[in-house]
Amino acid sequence: MMNFLVINIPFSPYILDLGWLVLSWHGLFTALGLIVALYLIVYWSGKRSNDVNDPGFVNPDSVMTIAPWAILSGIIGARVFHVIDFWSAIYVFDPISVFYIWKGGIAIYGAVIGGTIGGYLYLQIRNNNYVLRYVTYFPLLNKIKPISLPRPGIFADLLAPGMILGMAIGRIGDVINGEHFASVTDLPWGIIYTHPLSPGVNRAATHPAVFYELIWDVMVFVLLWWLKDKIKPDGMLFVVFLLLYSFGRFFIMFLRDDYQMNIMGLNQPQIIAILLLAITVPVVCFRSKLK
Repeated sequence: MMNFLVINIPFSPYILDLGWLVLSWHGLFTALGLIVALYLIVYWSGKRSNDVNDPGFVNPDSVMTIAPWAILSGIIGARVFHVIDFWSAIYVFDPISVFYIWKGGIAIYGAVIGGTIGGYLYLQIRNNNYVLRYVTYFPLLNKIKPISLPRPGIFADLLAPGMILGMAIGRIGDVINGEHFASVTDLPWGIIYTHPLSPGVNRAATHPAVFYELIWDVMVFVLLWWLKDKIKPDGMLFVVFLLLYSFGRFFIMFLRDDYQMNIMGLNQPQIIAILLLAITVPVVCFRSKLK
């Protein structure tokens, strides 16, 4: 079938390349996504309740306290998951390049899982005098004091809409960069890259798989924003986020051909999606309540 709705991306993947300083579209929109996500989380936390005695009260300042740790953990997780998936293809030949994160190579599931774990551990440490007592034995951590932070479930719900919207914004940079290859399409629409520096140059029209994911992320965001004051108990909105994102990610990844197939013809993101769906579907079915 003739492609008559082909999107032509003529841009270089680099906005700025000074050798020692490189700014890609991917990096720009990832940073923009983080900023928008953080703003949305702070905005919603300030709208929840003004009563400090309300169990649902969240001080917006506490979000800024947790954010650096969650972001750092997310970056580490994103890199670790990517390295694991591409170890035999890339990093086994040049192990030191594991640390060259500025050259690209992150996994979105690693960012979600790493950021969630990092934020959760920070909450547990700062909210728990017993844990904090042992943490402060370490010289660099002995000045940490207990403070009142939101319960993990409440904070996870705050994260969900902001995270998925930030991920959608980050995907804009991926679409422009052309670094995520997809299978060739014979549908009426597709995407091609014509800039000589683009990783996707000289390829036939392919599925705009990353753009599909962008659209899916926006749809999930709209649904989560509608559910945010309706679904209970605490933490359930975050579970719904994981469920919906994993559902879409599983099917979209069939169109991607830049991942190694690991088990039964499935790649790493699909395997993670199945595991998350196996956990989240029963939780939503048997524990969620709408008010």
